Amino acid sequence: MKIDVITLFPELVEQVTQHGMPRIAAEGGQLQLSTRNPRDYSTNKWRRVDARPYGGGPGMVMEAEPLAAAIGDARAMLGSARVLYLSPQGSRFDQRWAQRLSEEPALVLLCGRYEGLDERLVRQEVDFELSLGDFVLSGGELAAMTVIDAIARLLPGVLGDEQSAVNDSFSAGLLDHPHWTRPELWRDAGVPEVLMSGDHAKIARWRRQQALGQTWLKRPELLEGLELDEDSRTLLREFIAQQR
Repeated sequence: MKIDVITLFPELVEQVTQHGMPRIAAEGGQLQLSTRNPRDYSTNKWRRVDARPYGGGPGMVMEAEPLAAAIGDARAMLGSARVLYLSPQGSRFDQRWAQRLSEEPALVLLCGRYEGLDERLVRQEVDFELSLGDFVLSGGELAAMTVIDAIARLLPGVLGDEQSAVNDSFSAGLLDHPHWTRPELWRDAGVPEVLMSGDHAKIARWRRQQALGQTWLKRPELLEGLELDEDSRTLLREFIAQQR
């Protein structure tokens, strides 16, 4: 997958492929990351890419033309690529979005700064807007890095075990089940007996119940959008009864 990031701080964004799953994806060839600075497309000697907003008000707005030129070059290099603008006004980025984006052949990620972008650029060049949540960052770089990380781990061959992605929180609409590892006893707390049983079918069923239960405890609103089968409803009822 090819991703081109348009940013005033390319050296910041490039750090995402130096660590973790994005590094593995980049080294393995599943992810090709490039960056371009809109200042390189500015037509004034100061390399300025922002101006005061029409109508007055605080702050500066990023100009349309340098960004449009950068997007044009990115699309020319990538071929078919959709443009994603990281914006507080965008749709909420979640695991479903990560999965959807990981299936794209190429993406252009557009990082805003200041008060935002000239609206004409957004309407004419942007395919969709995404937000990490209901808060404001100094710019879109950290959001873009988050999106890249979430996508990278879903690319084929990046994770050591493909089931890791399948079992992630939110992949099936639920939170992940709890995990335990060595030692068997830590601070007088042991490991659930079912995990030591070796009965894989029993373990799988228990983990399903735990995933349902953790979602009920921590993010109950997620359950409202799911259609649970009778077995899952039974597991959840049993979990809830155990909490009383």
